[in-house]
Amino acid sequence: MNQMKRNEIKYKNLAFSILFTLTCLLFSLNYFENISLAICIQKLGIPLLRLLLFISIGLLAGQVIESFGWTRQVAILARPIFGFSNLGNRCGAAFTTAFISGSAANAMLLDFYEDNKINKMQLFLSNYINHFPAFFLHLPTTVFIVLPLTGTAGALYFIITFLATLLRTICFLLFGRIYLKKHHNIDKERSYTESPSPKNKREKENKKDLTVIIKKIKSKLPARITNIIIWVLPIYTIVFILNLNGVFDYLNKTLSNYVTVTIMPVESLSVVILSFAAEFTSGFAAAGALMDAGVITVKQTVIALLLGNVLAFPIRALRHQLPRYMGIFSPKMGLQLLLSGQLFRVLSIILMGTLYYIVA
Repeated sequence: MNQMKRNEIKYKNLAFSILFTLTCLLFSLNYFENISLAICIQKLGIPLLRLLLFISIGLLAGQVIESFGWTRQVAILARPIFGFSNLGNRCGAAFTTAFISGSAANAMLLDFYEDNKINKMQLFLSNYINHFPAFFLHLPTTVFIVLPLTGTAGALYFIITFLATLLRTICFLLFGRIYLKKHHNIDKERSYTESPSPKNKREKENKKDLTVIIKKIKSKLPARITNIIIWVLPIYTIVFILNLNGVFDYLNKTLSNYVTVTIMPVESLSVVILSFAAEFTSGFAAAGALMDAGVITVKQTVIALLLGNVLAFPIRALRHQLPRYMGIFSPKMGLQLLLSGQLFRVLSIILMGTLYYIVA
């Protein structure tokens, strides 16, 4: 009966979420000229379906990996590092998945956390560490765009941001080594991966029974996907509407004007403003043009791009990542993860940028 009540409440929440989302869209279609049905389908519907697909794949992958006992195999490359940091094979499996999809990796972490396979600190640290594979996810595309535009300055920019990411990752791993007690993770790993007793062997065989696995997935997966959809739909839609109406661009331009006037040389003004107001490619294009014209030096260009990165990326993260984090992890935890992750990211880039400014 309790389960039936929970399901009833869950589906009521889903219905309310869908109704609220449709109301927001209908209001926007009627009162905002720059929003049309075609734009909603292209820029909201398709990305939203893609996001939910990757989240579902992550949840399904977590269930399959756990059920078949593949955690150690999937995490084999990351095992020494995650063993050193006391984070364990499950977090290592999510780390490996993050090289393919960050949303799928986060969904796996949530699945492990809700099954009490990892604790909250392991989830947070793993999410922070997964910024490392995220750095490489879009690197091939960005490198071939940026380097022709800015040359040496672009290369230095990538090196500094990579070193900042590496520094954060090492700090999180060391923190896990010092803070996390091994029995939180290793005892669970042993009970799961080692099977000296006949009872454990039988349990492993049962886990590999396809019928049992399918039944387990059917009992858990729909409910968890439903919980995620309840939050993803309205949050993603609201951010989409705000973005299309220029709210984030206004924040970018306002912040960029204030910061560049007070702490940046006037020559670098356009570099930072363009990196705020448009896509990052425009900022690098402006930087390359100014540098080729001799208006700013390589060092000034690198500092300007780093400053644009520090100031623009958190707002872009709110625009692009907020719906994903709040939808996957719940609004409270998702916001905590996003803001704390961005804080650590900004601090590391400021530190590495300051060192470059002093040494160069």
